[in-house]
Amino acid sequence: MIIYVDIDETICDTPPSRDYSQATPKAERIEIINNLYNQGNTIVYWTSRGAQTGADWRSTTEAQLLEWKASYHDLILKKPHYDLFIDDKSINSDIFFAERCRENND
Repeated sequence: MIIYVDIDETICDTPPSRDYSQATPKAERIEIINNLYNQGNTIVYWTSRGAQTGADWRSTTEAQLLEWKASYHDLILKKPHYDLFIDDKSINSDIFFAERCRENND
């Protein structure tokens, strides 16, 4: 499978100021994505960092993913900013991780 994963509020918490350098990892969620990577899935982190401001957050984001030990195949920045994403293959991150955490605890 090719799995696209958002970063902010999905695998990390980011302050309301959107100072991405201050983001803190959600280790359990990163571990779940790493398990999908280790199972042979292609992991692409897709983020809207810099989409509205034009700022280049690539080096900060790459350093964070390395520090957080997040395994991935590709990183794509400047995902379009939106308020609602409707897609037949998408799933809310909170639902996805809640289900995976339950599976890991069973």
